[in-house]
Amino acid sequence: MRILLLLLTWCALALVPALPAAASAPASEAALRQALAAGATPVAKTPVSPGPQRTERIEAELVPMGAWVVPGSTAVVAIRQSIKPGWHTYWRNQGDSGGPTSLTWSLPAGVTAGDILWPLPERQRLQSLMNYGYSGVVFLPATIEIPAAATPGQSLSLRVTAHFYVCSDEMCVPEDLDLALELPVREDAAPLDARFGQAIQDVVASAPRPAAIEARAALSDGKLIVTANGGPLAGAAPKWAYFFPFEGGVIDHAAAQSGERGPQGLTLGVAAGRGLTTGGLTGAINGVLSTDLGAWEITAEPGAALTGVAGEGAIGDGEALQAKTKATGGPADFAKAALFALLGGLILNLMPCVFPILAMKAASLSRTAHDPAEARRDGLAFLAGVLATFVVLAGGLLALRAGGQALGWGFQLQSPAVVAALALLMLAVALNLSGVFQIGAGLQGAGQGSLSRLPGAAGAFFTGVLAVVVAAPCTAPFMAFALGAALFMPWPMALAVFLMLGLGLALPYVLISLNPRLLARLPRPGPWMETLRNLLAFPMYGAALWLAWVYGRQTADALALLFGAGLMLALALWLYGRVQAAGPGKGRAAGIGALLALIAALGLGALAAKAAPAKADGAGASAHLSSDAWSEQAVQAALAEGRPVLVNFTADWCVTCKVNESTALSSARTALALEQANAVYLVGDWTRRDDAITAELQRQGRSGVPLYLVYAPGKAEPRILPQLLTEGVVIDALKDAAA
Repeated sequence: MRILLLLLTWCALALVPALPAAASAPASEAALRQALAAGATPVAKTPVSPGPQRTERIEAELVPMGAWVVPGSTAVVAIRQSIKPGWHTYWRNQGDSGGPTSLTWSLPAGVTAGDILWPLPERQRLQSLMNYGYSGVVFLPATIEIPAAATPGQSLSLRVTAHFYVCSDEMCVPEDLDLALELPVREDAAPLDARFGQAIQDVVASAPRPAAIEARAALSDGKLIVTANGGPLAGAAPKWAYFFPFEGGVIDHAAAQSGERGPQGLTLGVAAGRGLTTGGLTGAINGVLSTDLGAWEITAEPGAALTGVAGEGAIGDGEALQAKTKATGGPADFAKAALFALLGGLILNLMPCVFPILAMKAASLSRTAHDPAEARRDGLAFLAGVLATFVVLAGGLLALRAGGQALGWGFQLQSPAVVAALALLMLAVALNLSGVFQIGAGLQGAGQGSLSRLPGAAGAFFTGVLAVVVAAPCTAPFMAFALGAALFMPWPMALAVFLMLGLGLALPYVLISLNPRLLARLPRPGPWMETLRNLLAFPMYGAALWLAWVYGRQTADALALLFGAGLMLALALWLYGRVQAAGPGKGRAAGIGALLALIAALGLGALAAKAAPAKADGAGASAHLSSDAWSEQAVQAALAEGRPVLVNFTADWCVTCKVNESTALSSARTALALEQANAVYLVGDWTRRDDAITAELQRQGRSGVPLYLVYAPGKAEPRILPQLLTEGVVIDALKDAAA
């Protein structure tokens, strides 16, 4: 009998994908639980190791908020879900179909786990149904009580089986994943976990909680009427509100919710669910009241409507505004992101970040202008270098983000080692253009000694690589939509968006190199080319100095090491040029000197790469505006005092950021507007990697800086300012926030 029962259970599970979403998941879990209750013996599970576990539809991992735990404390861990695009999991009340995520813990003696702290769900409409759940990446935190007897220096082994219902619009599949985590035990206070600590803390901080809100519920003509006042609702003016009940059957989930606001609160009405229409209102109704000003847990006791909850205007449920954007990946979203990427790449050719590279290409183009075959080869090689580098950078970024790293576009310039290497490379390019040494000196023709003219197409390819690396600081301002969307698309679409950006960057040069008529209009080669090549060295010197300044901002008193490395590199290349001028078999002493100087340059460069980071002070982004370091706590503290907040997310390697700060954010009028609005100015410095800033950029749909936010007291969401600021835009935003 047991064997037969197990076979029936297995068949039921195998048929689940073919069943409708509304019924398949609960039925399959019930069959399995009934089989086990009847005496079926579950198959022994293989011991699971810490780390992510995957199925075709979902990846999950048990991750900590703190780097370690302290005996006798309460720790927070979370189930991190990374859900495949087109699929979703569910909230504690799943809505009209599916089922909530549940956890079965296996913990050491004395260790206990609390309930899931549920983040606010998305509303997922499916034809005539409405579900509540999550898509993309979501954290479900839970508390873990650590016994006082836990021994420092050891680890606690946590095991949990997470039961998911993973559904698409066509089917629903139950997934069970066994997850594990080793929690180190130490005596001192723990910092946030480097991978996911900040993300979990943000979820814990933003999850709906009880507030000083009084609520009442009543049935009237088949509708549930909920009134709420007091606490954060008093004196507020929400534009929309929505009630998520904790239990199913309380409301018609798919029905629209509407009502009105009053001076002390609001009234909501929604069609009652089958549980109320058949059984009546017999007790309190618990749930989450979500508005554009915030979300709170409420308990609505049966009773007459409260006072002060009507008379100041109608409100709706804000479904069009509140429904979160799911993982981007539809054809329309992809086409829009690709188009913006192409346009953004074209605009990049006008930005100061790319001027040094355009200088190199101008020298190369002028040399090959009257050799169409060579010009075509160079144009295509340059395009290949641009596209290949975008694939490498974008692929690395997407892979690191998929692994849990909090990174954004331009992440390579957050590393002092990378900035130092680029500064030395720019110096070498400039010295080459100045004629200090030659590469490919055996080739014929003026200007062929340029570093952009390595033998064959290699020089053009190298220039394309360099163009992408140094263009990153100027990319984000014009790519906020495209890059932000690409980071949440399936990886093939995301890479395609980045390739379109590269195509836009390379397109002007490629079109000229492929057009013989345009090439014929350029002057013929002559002595003027050597003068042009030497002149174009100066933008490269400027780029090297700028990168050295960025490096100095990123590190603590290590700029001398970089200068020393640059001096030794210049000496090595000058001596190498002497060897080239002396001819074959001569200049051995200069060659030995060049080698020794190069070794010294590499040694100093390695020390510069390992330099300690500078202490972040968060201030000084604008010369005339006093500022404090950004943090979510600083924003909330200022808003609690009734003060507007201007937030500037910036980086020293972001050229657009520096231009905005030297104009719109450094004027006396802006300073006066801040003072008159009694506003707080906060600076989020992203020059070095900062996971908290990266997470905030992601929440605002951005992948890089600059980003300017203005918070107004009483409003949950900030106003996002344009990425090219003017003095008037900032002043008007501050006036509106103060009003």
